[in-house]
Amino acid sequence: MNLPNKLTVLRCVITFVFLAALLVEFPYHYTVALVLFIAASLTDYFDGKIARRDGLITNLGKFLDPLADKMLTTAAFLGILCQLDGSQSLCWAVMLILAREFMVTSVRLLAAKDGVVVAASFAGKLKTVMQMVSIIYMLAAFQVCEWLSGNWVAGVVLISIGIVLIWVSVVATVVSGVQYVWQLRRYFKEN
Repeated sequence: MNLPNKLTVLRCVITFVFLAALLVEFPYHYTVALVLFIAASLTDYFDGKIARRDGLITNLGKFLDPLADKMLTTAAFLGILCQLDGSQSLCWAVMLILAREFMVTSVRLLAAKDGVVVAASFAGKLKTVMQMVSIIYMLAAFQVCEWLSGNWVAGVVLISIGIVLIWVSVVATVVSGVQYVWQLRRYFKEN
């Protein structure tokens, strides 16, 4: 349990606190959720940087890091979905994101069985950035909408922009998923 792995475990713990802050109403709960999400996202950056710099890459870290990432983004998208009263459009977006994550994780497990470690592609990294941007935007938009509670037009515009950003991240998610499946298609043929 080295420092990078401790940071990854911390990200898992922060994820539950973040979701509670997003869902439980109290003054500035959206701001608290936003700060927690950014803090958790920073642990993702630092655990990888430290692990590579100090040669602390472990099998546990290879397993925990993507799991922690998926926990954080899934919690965020589900929390956003709850805040928007189960928007059907976002329900489809979340389903596409989760389907991609399950598919890519399954293919990576098949590859790992043969000792192949599948590195994150440019499309995969872009997907992560787009998801983070859309989540951070939506959390900030929720807080601004709360401050502008009398101005429903501004709220509709802010949330609509956020939904567009989420759908942009969905496109990046699907494209990167297709790329991973195509790159590792031999595992589907063999199995």
